Amino acid sequence: MARLGVNIDHVATLREARKTYEPDPITAAALAEMAGADGITVHLREDRRHIQDRDLRLLKETVTTHLNLEMAATSEMTKIALYIKPSQCTLVPEKREEITTEGGLDVVRNFDQIKKTVALLKDGDIHTSLFVDPDLDQAKASYKTGADAVEIHTGRYAGAKTPQVVKEEFEAILNSVRALKKFGMAVHAGHGLNYHNMKLLVSITDIEEYNIGHAIISRALFVGISQAVREMVDIIRGV
Repeated sequence: MARLGVNIDHVATLREARKTYEPDPITAAALAEMAGADGITVHLREDRRHIQDRDLRLLKETVTTHLNLEMAATSEMTKIALYIKPSQCTLVPEKREEITTEGGLDVVRNFDQIKKTVALLKDGDIHTSLFVDPDLDQAKASYKTGADAVEIHTGRYAGAKTPQVVKEEFEAILNSVRALKKFGMAVHAGHGLNYHNMKLLVSITDIEEYNIGHAIISRALFVGISQAVREMVDIIRGV
């Protein structure tokens, strides 16, 4: 059964809008776990626009499932990861000017730096994942870095406006999943996934983990975090 990682970045986004102490992402993480989440995901960005270093330290102490740290492949973030020791680090591209992560890592072009970062994390006994577009060249390069897993960037699929484009993007994801499984890598997926487009994606049974944030936190504004998480868990489990 595929796992659900709940990204709580946007709880911190709301907190940082007032630079106060609420809403508390640590509480949100605990509620998500109690509702059935298999893990908690956070992105510690260079500009600290939402999750803060203190949040990461507290999550390490309190998360009882699986803590997934999204991070840029930089020396600063690598040092933080090796100190905190999350369950998993997912390397993602990062630009200060972007609203949210735009596209996957270009592993082909940045192979040496990514491979070096992967090696350092694995030496620290941290499971490693790379966030990449559904592209066969990127899949091959990801395998060669020595990473444990690839999280397929599902943004184009999630943003598709016509049935034909949905079909094309779904096929691209499916082809990448098949290639990555042949390489012996674990396969995750995330970005732009919601309560509607997940219903087709879960038919790809080789995807082992979904990391979803915006849709769950948005839903939680109306029904609460516990109910929002349970609804997504039900979709993943085919309930």
